[in-house]
Amino acid sequence: MNKLLTFPESSGSPLSIRAKAMLFHDQRSSELLEQVERIARSDATALIIGETGTGKELIARHIHTSSGRKGPFIAVNCGAFSETLIDAELFGHESGAFTGANQARSGWFEAANGGTLFLDEVGDLSLALQVKLLRVLQERQVVRIGSRRPVALDVRLVAATNVDLQKAIAADRFRSDLYYRLSVATIDLPPLCDRPGDILPLARHFIEIYSERLQVNRVSLSSEAESALLAYEWPGNIRELENVVHYSLIVCRNNIIEADDLRLVGALHRSRGRSVPVRADSARSVPDSLPAVRDAELDEQRPNASVESEPAVADAASDHIGAELHPLQQIEQLIACLIENEQVSLLDTVEQSLIRIAFAKCKDNQVQTAKVLGISRNILRTYLKRYGLIGQEGKEPEIHIANTEEVELV
Repeated sequence: MNKLLTFPESSGSPLSIRAKAMLFHDQRSSELLEQVERIARSDATALIIGETGTGKELIARHIHTSSGRKGPFIAVNCGAFSETLIDAELFGHESGAFTGANQARSGWFEAANGGTLFLDEVGDLSLALQVKLLRVLQERQVVRIGSRRPVALDVRLVAATNVDLQKAIAADRFRSDLYYRLSVATIDLPPLCDRPGDILPLARHFIEIYSERLQVNRVSLSSEAESALLAYEWPGNIRELENVVHYSLIVCRNNIIEADDLRLVGALHRSRGRSVPVRADSARSVPDSLPAVRDAELDEQRPNASVESEPAVADAASDHIGAELHPLQQIEQLIACLIENEQVSLLDTVEQSLIRIAFAKCKDNQVQTAKVLGISRNILRTYLKRYGLIGQEGKEPEIHIANTEEVELV
């Protein structure tokens, strides 16, 4: 199937803030498109689940386009707003409802009346906002902040997330009743590496787009470059593929993209859950960033204990950790040692260490850290603020309205 999904006037949009094209050559993609178009013909609430950069918003827009709805398509990124701001943005407010509310304003639900509202990163919503969203879905009406008068709605809701909502429910971070309301029609969007038939057609599409911008003609991929593209695991999905093609067009010679022209970041290969044996000598020490043993706290808790007489956590761990244990088994052994040594505030200590190490390993990149930890960015920011890794205040995003039919928040 040769159908192409792109954003309206995508040539003028900033580079690589999202997956900007989808093709459906792979058999799995073709089946996905058929499922999406069947769902589009109904008014059912849809939940799109997929990794970052897989094209969730493109699928949401296609649902709207194929649904026959005459109203606008409005996309809102729930992870881009603070909790107080997104409340007013989604549901609207009356004049004087809060400090700075000088005039009444409709929210995005009202703005999308007759059309489709796309809530991206819905897993980032706080529990309080989840309750309000659930009420809107149940009653098909919204009440602005500072008002008691409900406003009737005719809005189709499409939500998306890259968070495992089942795990979020188990961790009490997401309401199960909201999940069941959102997942009337669930669309599982596979990562690019699981639909290899789309990789080369997408690469050629991006070559065509960027060749025109860079004013180069008839650029092609060598057979080695094609093999490299197919062998790579694409942790950044379509978004990463677009960047790789753009860069290769800049550096290639003689209008042929060679494998060496492809900037494939090997360190970012996705984890396939392989068990990697670890040498015993590398497992005998605890990372310096792990505040596992706080001498002052331990002395305070056990006044008669001395540093010399108490075995170190690393030495105790080395007695139990085998030469070929999986890293997770090593962690379990280390935690057991901390418990034996009566580590105070153990949960907070381990949690803080995990957040600090992940944030450092991801070079202070919040999006990547949240992805590695399997939590939403908003939840990660709460931890980062708690442990002093970022400031308490952040700049609120700007709102750009492209036209009356297409609205996007960045």
